[in-house]
Amino acid sequence: IGVSQVSNKGMSLKEPQVECLKATFAMGCFWGSDVRFPSYNGVIRTRVGYCGGTKPNPTYYNLGDHTEAIDIDYDPKTITFQHLLEVFWEHHDPTVQHKRQYMSAIFYHDDEQKRLAEDSMKEEQKKYSRPIVTQILKSGPFYEAEDYHQKYHLRQYPAIFKSLNLEGKALINSHVAAKLNAFLGGVVSVQQFEEQHKELGLSEEQISAIRKLIEGGLPHHC
Repeated sequence: IGVSQVSNKGMSLKEPQVECLKATFAMGCFWGSDVRFPSYNGVIRTRVGYCGGTKPNPTYYNLGDHTEAIDIDYDPKTITFQHLLEVFWEHHDPTVQHKRQYMSAIFYHDDEQKRLAEDSMKEEQKKYSRPIVTQILKSGPFYEAEDYHQKYHLRQYPAIFKSLNLEGKALINSHVAAKLNAFLGGVVSVQQFEEQHKELGLSEEQISAIRKLIEGGLPHHC
């Protein structure tokens, strides 16, 4: 969309070598979550998928009792779980009862995450007259969604997407792809882009193409 061909000459993608912790959230359509969280520094990798249910190997069209969710690898030295909770609460309405596919949930990975989630929900409830319906659940198996769901917004710009030469697991595990998905998802300003792209190892043409798209105004879907 908007760009027919983008050269990757000079591209040398940089992936952070840091020890990460996990966080897993469900807050409606996972395409939106996969844009919001990577826009914050300290979120290293993201993958969208299905969790919280009992059906083995769910798929988008055979989901069973699972929920659409985002699985996050984050650097605790840069961003805290508390900050991720703030992003979670800010970007959806936790008082709306959706069907299980789109329900609001925090899947905790240890007792500390559980405590922080419960405390933050008590504080968040003070902002609403209606009860919060978010579920706080112990994390279980996370099943990655089909490839076409991974980095969905980045995929809407085929020239930029193809120029990265990333597919499958390499795409899912790419910090650069996570960042570009946020850049192209309509939630990042030009100033934020300029601050964040320098450490990614993009080519000049990739930088220029993304900058022009952000300057022109990008739609944010889902």
